[in-house]
Amino acid sequence: MKADGIRFHNVAALERVESREGRRLQRVPESVRTELNEGARTRMCHPAGAELRFVPEGPVEVTLSSDVRDSLVRPFWGDFQAAGEEVVIGEGPQTVTLSPPEKLSNLRPAVEEGLRFAPNVCRLVLPGDHRGGHVYFHGVEGDARPPTAEEVPDRRYLAYGTSITEGEAPSAETLTYVNQTARRLGADAVNLGSCGTAYCDPAMAEHIAARDDWDVATLSLSVNMVGRFSVEEFRARAASMIDTVAAAHPETPVACITLFPHARDYLADDGEAALAEEFRETLRDAVADCGHENVHLVEGPDLLPTAAGMTTDLVHPGDDAMIRIGEALAARLEPLLAA
Repeated sequence: MKADGIRFHNVAALERVESREGRRLQRVPESVRTELNEGARTRMCHPAGAELRFVPEGPVEVTLSSDVRDSLVRPFWGDFQAAGEEVVIGEGPQTVTLSPPEKLSNLRPAVEEGLRFAPNVCRLVLPGDHRGGHVYFHGVEGDARPPTAEEVPDRRYLAYGTSITEGEAPSAETLTYVNQTARRLGADAVNLGSCGTAYCDPAMAEHIAARDDWDVATLSLSVNMVGRFSVEEFRARAASMIDTVAAAHPETPVACITLFPHARDYLADDGEAALAEEFRETLRDAVADCGHENVHLVEGPDLLPTAAGMTTDLVHPGDDAMIRIGEALAARLEPLLAA
């Protein structure tokens, strides 16, 4: 969405909240958020994968604040990280001043040809999950405009899933598997990960189906449902989501990812490895039976064949594991986009 000379990427709403100044960034519209399960309503207010993008003519001041916890905001200029300019946003409104770096105005043409984003595009990358809270936009001062279509990627990759998708463990937003996959595809990422609450809600399926801004989607379904839903309930909800999304985009690839390896698979004494595999087999069957030629299966264990790079909770991939997932997933998705 666009507002105040800024393109709010991966932001579907700027909502007024009682007793708070500013407008809260949400990844889905309020009408969708209120129809999700209770936990997902909160998760969609965490701006995982959200960015404020604009092209300034000179210094620009952006004022933000953060609720729930402080938020670490990282500026980028196109694909270039503004080293040492990270800002921690707290409860009170805080103004971030940004000016175009002089060196980036004099790049060789061959350098720019290899970039996803034009280097004059300022990108304030907002944090997901443990790196931040709910972020509020208070306003902007200075001469700026939203980037044009030519200044940003022309491909879009949309991802739905659990905290692994939202980006629980990596040390920076750019290291989530969603962003790592998007970079390798030359795409922009739309992150609809929902930490602990990816339950295949019908409202989320309908929201994804109604969007016309993605060229490929992955549905990581869903370790959050193991132990909370029966296998039969999982099958029904996953099949419904797959059908809703795929039927609305019959020419667009939709890849369903089985459970990534995690503690149930890794621990010798866990006793639930068979349950994890049953959920994987159930998703395989749902994909095979869905009747949509644009639906494809991707095995989570193939994307992360060893435990190297996992965090010590044995659930969430850390930096290295996220990078490896991104590499493997991009390799699976690229042929689908080229077909």
